[in-house]
Amino acid sequence: MTMRPALHTLRLPLLLAMLAGLCGLLLPADARQPAAPPAAEAEGPAAAIELPADGSPEELLEFAERLRKPKARPRSQEELMKYMGDVARVSVQAADKVLPKLKPNDPLFARAASLKLDGLMMLGRLGDEKAQTEMAAFAGTLVDCPVPDVAMEAKRLLIVADAQQMFEKSDFAAAPALVKKMADLLAQNPDDTKSVGLAMQLAQAFEQIPEGDQVAAAAFKSFAPILQSSKNQQVKELAEGFASKLRLLELPGKPMEIKGALLDGSSFDQKGLAGKVVLVDFWATWCGPCVAEIPNMLEQYEKYHAKGFEVVGISLDEDRKAVEGFVAENKIPWPIIFAGKGWQDPLAQFYGISGIPQLILIGKDGNVITLNARGKKLAEKLAELFKDAG
Repeated sequence: MTMRPALHTLRLPLLLAMLAGLCGLLLPADARQPAAPPAAEAEGPAAAIELPADGSPEELLEFAERLRKPKARPRSQEELMKYMGDVARVSVQAADKVLPKLKPNDPLFARAASLKLDGLMMLGRLGDEKAQTEMAAFAGTLVDCPVPDVAMEAKRLLIVADAQQMFEKSDFAAAPALVKKMADLLAQNPDDTKSVGLAMQLAQAFEQIPEGDQVAAAAFKSFAPILQSSKNQQVKELAEGFASKLRLLELPGKPMEIKGALLDGSSFDQKGLAGKVVLVDFWATWCGPCVAEIPNMLEQYEKYHAKGFEVVGISLDEDRKAVEGFVAENKIPWPIIFAGKGWQDPLAQFYGISGIPQLILIGKDGNVITLNARGKKLAEKLAELFKDAG
C-alpha cells in the first residue's frame, strides 16, 4: 500500500514508530542533541562503552546523552545493534547513579528519568525481557510525579508497553481497554501533541491488523471529540481527519456517497449503480500497488460485468494526461473520477483515505460489504455474490 506522505511514518511497525517519536521527549530543548552528520568509518573493532566511575550528576548525564551522537558510523548491522545496546545500558547506569541524589523538582530529574526510560525501552526492544518489566515498573513510579512532563511521559510509555505486548502476541482482547486508557490520557491534556501523536499511531496500527476496523473505529470515535476540545488549532484540524477516518471505518453496512467529475469533465451519476455490485477503487497511476491490482480487477470485470458488476475509479493523480494515457494503454473500461488534487481529492478527504489502493466493495443493496477487497478477497467475494447468477 502507498501511504499519504504526511502519514507515512505513522504506518511503520507500531513500536518502531513510537520509539522514534518518544526517544528523548522528556529532555528540555537545550539538552536534546541534533542528528549527527555522517561520520567516517572507524578502524578496528568498536571499543566497549563504559560509564565514567566519577563525575557530577550533570557530567554523567551529559556523557550518556553524547552517546546519541556516535563519532563513527557502525560498519555492520551487528555493530549497530551492539552500539544501541551499549548506549541503552550506559543510559540506565547513569540514571541509576544520578536519580537517588535528585528530587523531582531538580532540573536534572527529567533528564535522568528520560535516559532511564529510553534506555530500558531500547533494551527491551533488543530482547531483554527483564528490561521490559523494569521499564514498566519504573514508569509506574513516575505516573504521580509532581513534574507534569515526567508523569505524562511515564503514562505514555506504559501505553506503549501494553501495545507492544499486545501486538507481539497478536492478542487483541484487551484492545478496547487500551483505547480507553489512551482516551483517558488524552482527556487530561487535549493540547499535548505528544499524546495526540501516540493516539494517532495507536488507532492507525489497529487498522493494519486483520479484522481490526472495528477497534480502529472505536479508537477514532473515542479520540475525535477529545481532540475537538483542544485549544491547539493543529490538534483541532487533526480531529477533523479523525472524523473522516471514522466515516470510512463505519461504512460497512451503510451506503457510500460517490460524486465528482469524470475524466471528460462530465458529472458522475451514482444513480446508474443502483442494484449492482460496485467496486470503488481509490488509486493513482504513480502507485505501484494500485497498478498491480489492475489486472485482477480487469479479470473480475470481464467475468462479472454482464451479471451486474461495476467498477468506479477515483484517481488521486494530479496530471490528467497521465491518467488518460494510462486508461487508454491499459484499456480500462470503467469510469474514473478525477479532481486533479492528489491526496486533497474531495472524496479521499471526505473518507479519510490515507493509503492506496483502497478497494471498497458495495453490494446490490447499496451498502458497503468490505473496505479491503483486494487480490483473492475480491475474487472470493464476487464469486459468492454472483453464485446464483446465470
